[in-house]
Formats: sequence, C-alpha cells, structure tokens
Amino acid sequence: MENKVQVVQDDLIPPTERYIFNFNSKDELKRWHLYSDSEYGGLSSASLEITDGALGGDTPLTGVFSGNLSLDMSEDSTWRIRHYGFCGMRSKKFDDFIDLDAYDTIAMKIKGDGRCYISTIYTENWVNSPGQQEDNSWQAFVYIPQDRWQVLKIPLDRYLPTWRGNVIEAKLEMNPARIVGMSLSVNAEGGVPGAKTGPGDFRLEVDWIKALRTL
Repeated sequence: MENKVQVVQDDLIPPTERYIFNFNSKDELKRWHLYSDSEYGGLSSASLEITDGALGGDTPLTGVFSGNLSLDMSEDSTWRIRHYGFCGMRSKKFDDFIDLDAYDTIAMKIKGDGRCYISTIYTENWVNSPGQQEDNSWQAFVYIPQDRWQVLKIPLDRYLPTWRGNVIEAKLEMNPARIVGMSLSVNAEGGVPGAKTGPGDFRLEVDWIKALRTL
C-alpha cells in the first residue's frame, strides 16, 4: 500500500520544467507579432526569424530578434510620445491562461549583443481598473555578456509590476496561474549599468523559454 501511495504522490508532483516557447521550428513565428515606435511615427524597425545553424548539433534552429533602434521620428508624424527608440516581440494571446503556479523561475537560453533587453509577463487584468482593456505587465531586465550563449534564470518574484513602462510603486504580487502572454523588448536608452545603449542595430538570439521549479 505504501508503494502505491508513493506512486500516486509522485504523479501529482508537476515536472521541474515546462517549455513555454521553443524556437526550433519556423511554425513558432506564428505565435508572435512585432511592435516598435514606428506605430507612433518613429523610425525603429524589427524582424523575427528562425535561422539555421546557429547552435549546431541537436538544435540547429533558433529565433533571431533583430533590427535597428532610432531616436528620430518621421517628419510627417502627428504623434508625440515621450520616448522613441524601442522594438519588441510579443506572443499572441494564448487560447487559455498558462498556469505557472507550480513554478518559480523563468529561464531562457539566449545570445545577446551587449544591450539590455526586457522580459515581460502579461497576466489577466486585475491590478488596473476593471474598465481598462490592457493586461497587467510584470517586467525584468535581461542582460548577458555579448556573443555568448547562456541560460538566464529570472525568479518570478524579480518581475516588477509596471504600467506603460513605469514601475508601479505598490506592493503587488503576480498571479502566475493567469498568464496570457510574454514579450521581449529593447530600448535605445536605459537598462543596466555597463550595457550598450543608444541608437543602432540590435540582435538577440533565442533558443527556448521555460518555466522552472527550483524550490
């Protein structure tokens, strides 16, 4: 009887990791869309591709998020926003919530270019006013040494609640059971000390993004 109980208990324990995104197929592109300041008259541009041979071996395909950051705006733009020089790749909304309540860390295998990127988790709107349509966003910086593949791990409690890029100065907790999407983005300005900043090209290679249970 004791052995049977142990088997049942083991079956109830969630796996220690869960793939959220895996850039090993060109079909992965269908799950993402791009955005930039060009939607507001800016001149930044971005692309997302699945490329061959970046890693070699068993994982020959990886995602490449690249483009150019510009602080300028088109002469005929009628928009006036505070900051130009940003691009991002955001997942399309999941058909249902992704429940990561059993996990405590987001991990991603990436290769950077010396710039600081931003990882965003979007959850069901409950922090903002009920009448607003925007999802809640929780953000953390992503920075690794240039031109080196690395697995970066970010505990979920390191993600800070933000509203349109600004940290919300209130004690709030993410609900990891109600995740509706994720994104990676880059700004020409800001980030962490030592990171490359300013206008110019950017390039971030992504192999996969997972949730981990480390505790």
